Amino acid sequence: MMDFIRVYDVHTKARWKLCDWIRPLSQEQYMREFPFAHRTLRATMIELAMTELWLTMRLREDPMPRPFRWERMAINEQTHETFPQLEAAWRDQTPHTRTTLAGITDWATVVQTVLQGTRQMRTLQATKGDIATQLLLHEVHHRAQAMTMLRHLGIPAEDLDYIFFVQEERLDPAPTQ
Repeated sequence: MMDFIRVYDVHTKARWKLCDWIRPLSQEQYMREFPFAHRTLRATMIELAMTELWLTMRLREDPMPRPFRWERMAINEQTHETFPQLEAAWRDQTPHTRTTLAGITDWATVVQTVLQGTRQMRTLQATKGDIATQLLLHEVHHRAQAMTMLRHLGIPAEDLDYIFFVQEERLDPAPTQ
């Protein structure tokens, strides 16, 4: 079984390294459009933070906003126009996500999430283990997109692979023959 908390902690380290690359950008660079993904770093990073919040709410079995709209989530495009606003909200959210993951004792528990819209109601069902896995994998997917955008802006964003945060490396001289 995956150690969700350990993997989340490693993701958090990679996330803050990504944030280190984004923080010095101008608002214009943060909003620059690209022909892929969510089109801007801003939209991509909001997607990451907002989805983490939403999936954490599902894990806790919290009620969803009614009617359900992404813009009604606590992290959204209307209330987080700048990167410092988003980063502050995400830093506040991170310990709540970690606490939620740490509190799960039965990863096989099935969670039912109801999204009540104005015209239809959507019911989602998945195990806590599957929701937590999505929380972790979703970040990797969009983090790679953000890194590509940064490279297009001239920032050499590289090496956020999991292994770089967990392995020790030692360099020794090659043995003489």
